[in-house]
Amino acid sequence: MDLAVVDILHKAGSQDPNVLKPAEQTLKEWETHRGFYTALFNVFSNHSLDINVRWIAILYFKNGVDRYWRKNAPNEITADEKEFLRQHLIADFGEPVNQLAIQLAVLIAKIARYDCPREWGSLVPTLLERVRGENPLTQHRALLTLHHVVKNLASKRLAADRRLFQELTTNVFNFILNLWNTYTESFLVLASTSAEPNQIQEALEKALLLLRILRKLIVNGFNKPSESQDAMLFLKVVFDRARNSLECRKTLISRGIQLDVCDKFIIHLTKVLLGVLEMHPFCFVELVPTSLEFSVFYCFTEAGQELAFERFIIQSLNLMKGILLCSDYRPAKIIEETKNPLTLRAYQLRQEFFTAETLTEICSRLVTHYFVLTPADLEQWDADPENFVVDDGGEAWKYSLRPCTESLFLAVFHQFRDVLAPVLVSLMQSHHQPVDPNNLHAILLKDAVYNAVGLAAFDLYDEVNFDQWFSTTLKQELKVSSNNYRIIRRRVCWLIGQWSGVKLSSELRPELYKLLVESLSPEEDLGVRLAASDALKLAIDDFQFSTDEFSPFLEPAFSLLFALLKEVNECDTKMHVLYVLSFMIERVGCGIRPHVGALSAYLPALWQQSEEHNMLRCAIVSTLVHLEKALGSESVILEPMVVGVVAMSCDVTQDGHVYLLEDGLELWLALLENAPSSTPPIMDLFRNMPALLETSTENLRLCLYIVQAYVLLSPQEFLGERGAIVVATLGSILGDLRSEGIVMAMRLVETCLRALPHQGAQLIKPLLTKIFESVYKGEEYPMVMSMYLSIVARVLLGSRDIFVQVIGELSRKVGGGESSEEAVLGRMVLIWVNRMPCVSQPERRKLLALGLCSLLGADSPPCVIQHFPLMVSNIIEALNDITKIDDMGCPIDSLMISDQPSPSQYEDVDYETEHEQRRRRLAFGDPVHSVSLQDTLQAQLISLRRLIGESQFDQMMLTLNADTDQQLKEYISLSSRAGLIVDVE
Repeated sequence: MDLAVVDILHKAGSQDPNVLKPAEQTLKEWETHRGFYTALFNVFSNHSLDINVRWIAILYFKNGVDRYWRKNAPNEITADEKEFLRQHLIADFGEPVNQLAIQLAVLIAKIARYDCPREWGSLVPTLLERVRGENPLTQHRALLTLHHVVKNLASKRLAADRRLFQELTTNVFNFILNLWNTYTESFLVLASTSAEPNQIQEALEKALLLLRILRKLIVNGFNKPSESQDAMLFLKVVFDRARNSLECRKTLISRGIQLDVCDKFIIHLTKVLLGVLEMHPFCFVELVPTSLEFSVFYCFTEAGQELAFERFIIQSLNLMKGILLCSDYRPAKIIEETKNPLTLRAYQLRQEFFTAETLTEICSRLVTHYFVLTPADLEQWDADPENFVVDDGGEAWKYSLRPCTESLFLAVFHQFRDVLAPVLVSLMQSHHQPVDPNNLHAILLKDAVYNAVGLAAFDLYDEVNFDQWFSTTLKQELKVSSNNYRIIRRRVCWLIGQWSGVKLSSELRPELYKLLVESLSPEEDLGVRLAASDALKLAIDDFQFSTDEFSPFLEPAFSLLFALLKEVNECDTKMHVLYVLSFMIERVGCGIRPHVGALSAYLPALWQQSEEHNMLRCAIVSTLVHLEKALGSESVILEPMVVGVVAMSCDVTQDGHVYLLEDGLELWLALLENAPSSTPPIMDLFRNMPALLETSTENLRLCLYIVQAYVLLSPQEFLGERGAIVVATLGSILGDLRSEGIVMAMRLVETCLRALPHQGAQLIKPLLTKIFESVYKGEEYPMVMSMYLSIVARVLLGSRDIFVQVIGELSRKVGGGESSEEAVLGRMVLIWVNRMPCVSQPERRKLLALGLCSLLGADSPPCVIQHFPLMVSNIIEALNDITKIDDMGCPIDSLMISDQPSPSQYEDVDYETEHEQRRRRLAFGDPVHSVSLQDTLQAQLISLRRLIGESQFDQMMLTLNADTDQQLKEYISLSSRAGLIVDVE
């Protein structure tokens, strides 16, 4: 089989699809064949074969381990083949190709995760034996494998697995530590002499692998590292090794030797400290002073910075920040009440270290050194302003030096505000006045100070009179037109944005809007304009924002932002500006209507240009949602584009739907809510909905809202053409829904019944047997039962023949005899009257009461009449809930609506939509709002009295309890001549 496997693997590496596809299919078929993985092993362990073939063999072996190695996996690799592979995989560690050796180590580690130590107890002893050997290559490959094995075993989280890893740590830690010390010493000695780079590299690579192993062992292999003498010795040695390695790095660089592995080694030393601080903070307490001294030396002193490099500085700053922000080092508000002595100890050590002098130096150096824009920053700004602005806050920027220093600054400033606020205010006053536009150094320092003042805005609330600063200095600095001064203009825009929501008088807001709009001018530097757009967004995102106050600036602001959107080229920048525009549309609402024509015309082209940029498309869809809502019924001008965007965003067969679906559904709903009438394109969109209902459970609520909007938009057309699909889809998903989902689905069913009572009942008949059966069993949660009873009542009121048919079908389903139609109906009425007190909404209580009244008519069977007392009691309770006294002192049904508009049921909607009007019209025809419960009860009791005669009726009335009888008389009065007459009192 080996030759055949080699041939197929060779073809699997072909660039020709006609050769590649059949080979992949063959390998797919073979992966469950006995002996296939043995054959793959024979291929990749044969060093004479083509490297690409061996590479593919290892990859297929790895995939097979993921799928078929686990016990009881489908098509599991046989036990004897596993045993053969385990023995032979660790028989030789002489792989000459480094990349293949890495993949082989990963492969062995994957198997170790399943089998070590229970089925593969020889793995770790074998690796340690090879590590002790003399062959450099074998030793390196064994260390590489041990690293990956330890890494995999350390990631297991079950308690039993963690205990096994702790046992492993106890057994090997001392050996690994001693070996690491040996190779680290070797590296330090070689680096300080004139040794060849490859000798230094070899020692350092092994030291790095051992360090990675030690890191996993100390972080994950000790319950408390502080209880291990070796572990604490290692942690203390880490600082010395870092110092020595930095010195050696400087020596190597002076000799023209640049070793990436040296930087990795130093970085990994800091990762050890960060890992222990995070996982074992109390074991780290006594290392707090050393760690802080270490970080301060290399980050905030001239001597230390000469040895440090950027990634190391980032790690050191993160170590300091980790100590400052560690929740386990935070004492109680009253220090003496701190319960854990280690928490108190850590706090005391931290306070002792951060003296006023140290804090002042850290703050000053952060601001005047780390916050200052570099020549490289300015060069990027000139060459590529868009990427400069995007990077200044983008994903890659998060992991660079400046955000790290800003994050530390905030942590230090917040913890030691009383000490640092005067320091920062002093810096601010020193750089308060405008500077010479030709003095770039002074400009950069001012920019850095302004950055610090903006970051600490909340903590400087009582220290800075921002109104005065804005009115005297900042507004003037925005008018300095020098090219160098663009740095300050950009920073002032940003600063205004930071402070606008913290401390700015409302009377100054018009001036703020004016200045920011001026900063959006096309003549201004692009970086400044983008900063101004951000600041404008923050300014209008304030609780003091007034649409009327902003209205004079709306047109120029919108026009200039739109011009900026068209001018920029990068997708990230377009997305950035579009987000500001979208937010502005959301804030000003319908006031934006006169200004959106150009944007509406531009968005289709932008949508086409952004085909490969899903995040930009997300921003476009979000903007369209706000445009739809702002334009209301005028949004018909957007319909062609919106329909196309919704069709693509909500199509589960499109790759982009993963990014666009949620906003796409919001847009779909907004489209329907604002549509004055149905159109073929809008109705055709519904083809996407069945798949969404079946697959998108997290968006079920939005999907059901959309279907409801369709029902209200065109009941006859929609339910006639697509109702059956809706009912079938609901039927298929109801069994998988929780109670909240069932309630949402039933609200849709109820909307169908409200829109078309008889046709709707006929349409949903496939669901009614299940609903009626649930009521019959009486086992549902109160909210679900409330919805089920509401639907039963609506079917009874709107389509009695369907009600009778479903009762008949249910009686046949549950069996004959006792479960005759009358028995089924009687049981349902009993559940109805027993569960009705649990229904809280007045509208539903009245609906259920109207349904009970309907059952009290002339054709009421004995199975219903037997529940007469409870039926009347529930009806009276509902009357009590809905009856109010009007201004004239007369009782009225509070749910009855006249020609006066009723309040919207969507409290969060602040604009009138076509959908709201349709809902209101539907409410006018709803029995809950159009039929008097008091009159209905009177009419039904009259009918019942005539049917059964006064004598029997009087006997029934005697079955009412005194309280119910008394309350009934408050609504109606008895007369032997006239029957029942409404009591006007």
